[in-house]
Amino acid sequence: MTGGSDPIFELLPMVFARPGEALARAEAVLDGDPSPLHAAVAHHVIGMWQRDFGDLRVALRYLRRARDLAARSGSAEREADVLGTLGVALVHDGRTRQGLAALERGVERGTGHTRARVLYRRAYVWWVLGHHREALDDVRRATPVLRQAGDVIWTARALTLRATVHLALGAVERAEADFTAAERLWDTTGQEHDKADVVESRALAAFRSGDIPAALRLFDEAEERYAKLGTPQFVFHIRRCEVLMAAGLAPEALAEADAAVQVLDRIGGQTTRKAELLLVAARAARLAGDPDTAIARAGDAVRLFAGQRRDWWETHAQLVLIEARLATGRASGRMVADAAAVAGRLEECGSPAAPEASLLAGRIALRLGRRAEAERHLGVAARSRRSGPPLARMTGWAAQALRAEAASSSRGVLEACRRGLDVLDDHRMTLGASELRARATAQGAELAAMAQRASLVSGGPRRLLVWSERWRATALSAPPTRPPADPALLRNLTAFREIAARAEEARVDGRPVPALEREQRRLEREIRSRTLRMRGEVPDDGHRFEPGRLLERLGGGQLVEIAELGGRVQVLLCGEGRVRRFEGGSLADALAEAEHVQAGLRRLAHPGAEGRLPVLEAAGRRLEELLLAAAVSQLGPGPLVVVPPARLHRVPWALLPSLRERVVSVSPSASSWLRAVETEPPPDGGHVLVRGPGLATGGAEVPELAGRYGDTTVLEGDEARVPRVLDSLDGAVLAHIAAHGTFRADSPLFSSLRMADGPLIVHDFERLRRSPYRIILSSCDTGRLASVGADEVLGLVSALLPLGTAGVVASGVPVNDATVVPLMLALHKGLSSGLSLAEALRDARAGLPGDAVHQVTGWSFTAFGAA
Repeated sequence: MTGGSDPIFELLPMVFARPGEALARAEAVLDGDPSPLHAAVAHHVIGMWQRDFGDLRVALRYLRRARDLAARSGSAEREADVLGTLGVALVHDGRTRQGLAALERGVERGTGHTRARVLYRRAYVWWVLGHHREALDDVRRATPVLRQAGDVIWTARALTLRATVHLALGAVERAEADFTAAERLWDTTGQEHDKADVVESRALAAFRSGDIPAALRLFDEAEERYAKLGTPQFVFHIRRCEVLMAAGLAPEALAEADAAVQVLDRIGGQTTRKAELLLVAARAARLAGDPDTAIARAGDAVRLFAGQRRDWWETHAQLVLIEARLATGRASGRMVADAAAVAGRLEECGSPAAPEASLLAGRIALRLGRRAEAERHLGVAARSRRSGPPLARMTGWAAQALRAEAASSSRGVLEACRRGLDVLDDHRMTLGASELRARATAQGAELAAMAQRASLVSGGPRRLLVWSERWRATALSAPPTRPPADPALLRNLTAFREIAARAEEARVDGRPVPALEREQRRLEREIRSRTLRMRGEVPDDGHRFEPGRLLERLGGGQLVEIAELGGRVQVLLCGEGRVRRFEGGSLADALAEAEHVQAGLRRLAHPGAEGRLPVLEAAGRRLEELLLAAAVSQLGPGPLVVVPPARLHRVPWALLPSLRERVVSVSPSASSWLRAVETEPPPDGGHVLVRGPGLATGGAEVPELAGRYGDTTVLEGDEARVPRVLDSLDGAVLAHIAAHGTFRADSPLFSSLRMADGPLIVHDFERLRRSPYRIILSSCDTGRLASVGADEVLGLVSALLPLGTAGVVASGVPVNDATVVPLMLALHKGLSSGLSLAEALRDARAGLPGDAVHQVTGWSFTAFGAA
């Protein structure tokens, strides 16, 4: 028998209900003088605990002793039950043949209910090994017997396992049905660990069905449940890393997987899990653009999987290894054959990754000029474009686009790219967080680049403009989902603000702040976690960019959109009813020059560096040659809108010689500029002036501006607190904020403005119903933006544009507070006379004193948008 009225048997299910208590009670049994049967159960309990939460070598020692004691007790059922657990542990230790032999012996020794439990364990091992059909066979044999015995716990486990196998085979609906049935059963038990496990599994099912926000929410719930139990869960990390990668957060997935491997090594955990974590780390490194790390991790995973006789897993690791090698520039006929063989094996075992492997074989063959071979592999991969989750369909459309490109069919390329990006559009709009929307675009970067190449060949400048816009700044096309009813998020934001303010005060006083910084980082993680799990509520408006509409709205002005193809700058000059193309210089050279310019602006923000001014001006001339090329002579006298790629948003455009005396505004995309042009100011909006603490001048322009506008709210001192500031900003026609700005390159949505009660961060701005129609940020770094995804930007300015702001003035570098004051006063003078932000900024620059510091201050500020 495996159970009965004897209380000792209560310890077995307790391992996954209250693990710590089960371990303590089992150790207490062994401290006495137990019978062989009782000692067998106690050793079994400790072995299970060590197998899943501790040292696998210790687990094997206890489980072998449990097996021997069970045999001495004369209970064949107890011996069979222990053999089932021992078999799982041996497989997790990489001793696959011994593990399967133990399981086979357990099936032979057990009968009825016990035998069904051993069959379940063998089904689990088949899943671990990647033998999914065998797993389904065993779990189908076990489930009816477990149901008939009224064993709720083991029936729920069997349903959970069957659902997990269905997920591995891509049968999401079957998996969800089994998970739902299992969860109903778990709710009738006290098995807290198993309950957490099914929440985790439901998270994976949500991800497989394309719902990343739901997956992140469920993973957070599972993590909270595991934390209460105090048990490490390596499968959890593996699964969550998969979702993080799909969400465009590959560096975070790599860090989490590597950290989990370190923990596993420290406690002597399961080598099967180590191999799986290494595979996840390899995939994450490849997606993060680190092919060397990917090769190292994938190579280690391949060796471990091979030693464990886990062919299904080994094949997936080989796929990542070939992808990483290709990313380093390697390509050979052997790699084509290897990728094709991997695709065949994945197809045989029903893996959803098979099309990805066929696409890889086709890519390598194309690179080697083997057109016929490439067509064969790409044709197989392209079949996945019609069905399946979004990323699988994206794989299919990428393969179809490559087929068309190889056949010199520009029309076919454009159609495949359009269809593929439409799939990603639908997926992107399910994401509520602006960060996830921006990062998700990276998955469409290749399609967008292929379409741009094809349009340049076949359609001329106007079509190239359309495709340049198709995948640029799309995260700004709709506001992020706002969760005003989430009290936990509001509490975390308030706590974060308080901790950050205390940390800043301590730094000023020279006091240590490590505890405060740890708490600040914890709150940042919690805030980010709650925002990432929000589901998108605003559908794509379906409007496509139309060059004719842009040319009409430009009137007498012009727009320059800067694109990049093959590492070269392409300048698209829009105006006077047409679109013209000019080729600029190397994008890499432009990026390097932009960095030099940034460094020069920072030096010249303070007196004493005037000798550097000619160097800075020379850099401005070189930037103009690289970025505008021959288009400079065609700009005409009217206002100019510049639409740079995300990586060039830090360029101070007013430094370029041809733009210094011109009305210039900057926009993340032409579509974004059109939305700004068509945004109406609020009819009853007021004016808001805010002074934050700690400015060298004290925000000296604010008192002088206070009497310039009617209906003005001035917030300073203790009144300049975040809740009051947000309430006043909501729906304002004009806001001027004089406050220290901090840009967070590591986490752009925590970029901030310092208020009396702490930082006002981007996440706060995203809670506004409507941000100010015009907003002027007069301090350092407020205009800095981070480049993410395909061609997206994140920062203070990008947060405001989708929320109703039509124009922003901000600086992308540190500025001299004293010289900002006259610039701001002159800027507002122009606004009061009816000028736009760009016009007023141009005139304000012209009126500054001619010394280097004032000049650099004027160049450092940029007008964004169209107001």
